[in-house]
Amino acid sequence: MSGNNSASIKHWPEDERPRERLIKYGSRSMSDAQLLGILIGSGDRRAKKNAVDLSRDLIKKFGTLENIDQASITEICEVKGIGTAKATQIKAALEVGKRLAAKTSEKKIKMKSSRDFFEYFSPFLKNLKKEIVKIALLDLKLQFIKEITISEGSLNASIVHPREVMIPAIKESAASFALIHNHPSGDPTPSQKDLEITHRLIQAGKIIGINMVDHIIIGGNSFFSFADEGLL
Repeated sequence: MSGNNSASIKHWPEDERPRERLIKYGSRSMSDAQLLGILIGSGDRRAKKNAVDLSRDLIKKFGTLENIDQASITEICEVKGIGTAKATQIKAALEVGKRLAAKTSEKKIKMKSSRDFFEYFSPFLKNLKKEIVKIALLDLKLQFIKEITISEGSLNASIVHPREVMIPAIKESAASFALIHNHPSGDPTPSQKDLEITHRLIQAGKIIGINMVDHIIIGGNSFFSFADEGLL
C-alpha cells in the first residue's frame, strides 16, 4: 500500500509508517523523505498526497536536505501542499540539527588545521547571499571556546575593527583566534580588503598577546586559508 501515493499513512503496514519505524528501529533507519514526513505531520487531501509524498516532492524539487535548508520559506511553499506552518517546522528542525552538530564539534574537535575551521563553519556560511564575519576564540590547546559574529553584510575595515575582535577575546581569556567569513560569489580568493584587515588583526594580536592563527574565507564548497598560504 505504501507504493500508492493516495494511500493515507495510517493504512500502511506498521513497519513502514515513519513514526512507528522511528520508534522501533531508530532515526538512523529512516530515509530523508521519512524524516521530513514526520516533520510535515499531515498530507494534502486536495492533492491526495500524504506527508511522505510531500516530502518526496520537496526532495525532488531541491535535491538535498542541504538545499532545502538554504531555501527560503517562500521557495519551500512553492511545493504544492506545503504551507507556511509546515515550511517553518522544516526550517526550524534543520536549524536545530545544525546547532546540535556545531555544539558537538565544539566540545570534541580541536581547531588544529584550516580544514577544522572550514568543516565547522561551512554548513552555516557557504551558501549565504550576504557576507557574515565571525571569529573563533581558542584556548592554549587550540580548543574551541566560543564563536562570535562580528558583522553581517560586507567585510570592511570600519566594521571589522581590531577592538571588535580583541575585546571579546580578552573577556573570554582566549589564547588565540581565527577570523572566518564567506564570499557569496563562491570564490574564496582574498580581496585587497581581506589582506589589509588580516594584517591589522595580526598586529593588534601581537600587541595584546593573543595570536591570530588563521583567516578562513569560505566560498561554496572551497576555502582559502591565510595560514596555509603563509600569509600570517
